[in-house]
Amino acid sequence: MPTRILPAVGDADAVRSLTTLLSQLPDAEPVAPVTDSTQLIDTLARLASESIDELPEVVVVHERIGPVPSLELIREVALRFPAVGVILVTSDVGPGLFQAAMDYGARGLIALPLGYEELATRVHAVAQWSTGVRRHLGAATDVFTGVGGTVVTVSGAKGGVGATTAAVQLALAAQASGRPTALLDMDLQTGDIASYLDVQFRRSVVDLASITDISPRVLADAVFAHDTGLALLLAPGEGERGEEVTERAARQIVSALRSRYEVVVVDCGAQLSGAGAAVVEMADTALLVTTPDVVAVRGAKRAVRMWDRLQVRKAEETTVVVNRHSRSTEIQPALIQKITGTGVAATVIPANFKELQGAVDAGRVHELDAKGTVKQALWTLAGELGLVKGTEGNSHRNGGRERGALAFRRRKELGR
Repeated sequence: MPTRILPAVGDADAVRSLTTLLSQLPDAEPVAPVTDSTQLIDTLARLASESIDELPEVVVVHERIGPVPSLELIREVALRFPAVGVILVTSDVGPGLFQAAMDYGARGLIALPLGYEELATRVHAVAQWSTGVRRHLGAATDVFTGVGGTVVTVSGAKGGVGATTAAVQLALAAQASGRPTALLDMDLQTGDIASYLDVQFRRSVVDLASITDISPRVLADAVFAHDTGLALLLAPGEGERGEEVTERAARQIVSALRSRYEVVVVDCGAQLSGAGAAVVEMADTALLVTTPDVVAVRGAKRAVRMWDRLQVRKAEETTVVVNRHSRSTEIQPALIQKITGTGVAATVIPANFKELQGAVDAGRVHELDAKGTVKQALWTLAGELGLVKGTEGNSHRNGGRERGALAFRRRKELGR
């Protein structure tokens, strides 16, 4: 059977050189090249949605592909399409880059300028590896064949504004609608989703921080399967261990979750760490929860400005959610939108703490009364955001993946 090879090359001259050589390989079937990282992921996702057998055996990534850097692109392909073998074409074949490429999931390197013999040898070896992986996977049910899950981050303008309650209920709404959903606690020092959902756990997000290849089995070992069907990846019980989750680790963890679940809801807390900022950058939708009071709205404005300064996210790419809203409150959503320069969700969450208090104190937030105004509002918000099956077209997707390399840069102000 011919080996299908997908070139990913941004430079026109390099495309011609590579496709010419690939067409000369025995039993090779080069497919139309893609010219940037977004096109590559979209192409693979489209093929995977049909069948794993439709995926090419080999993807050849040129070092000058963009906008996502080549190593980060290789990492995403390896995580989301584990049966595809990736080869990096590069002018640097030193041991440092070779080790880095292997760590990110490449199956081999080819030196520039391209030579027929080296290309033929490496493509043949990677194609054999890919065929073996597919034979081993067979029709396994946990092989990802989707287009990638929707990632929604929920951050607080300050502590105590209800971000965790919002994150939990949004995840529950998505899961209840039939969309496999993961809830990730990235409030690494003070996150307490476990208490909200009455969970005793041994593993946390920290257990994935040092792993360079998060396989489906490794991810499954770290995730807690809740009675509601939610997959929980929790913050560490010892807050000081949160520092072990680096920006790179956060990106890998979220990418792994995105490859396994249709919806990934992330509670980022109210304090911006390097890891949390990386996740906000990656998100399709970034929510900022505030209450309609002067202190919280000031906090929201500061957060939005900081995200913009650090190139985490622009104000217009952020959606503010107004919690504890009342018609009698002087500060209304329209004013908050004007102050922050963000979008504001059409759904507001009413002020009704008595409705929440018993469930929060008992650690049974998932058992809120379905007729309660707070739960109804949050589940309506989930529909507005496109998280509920059948409402995907309403999603406030802010193009997290389209920002390319911005999703992989941090600023020194974060202290990393």
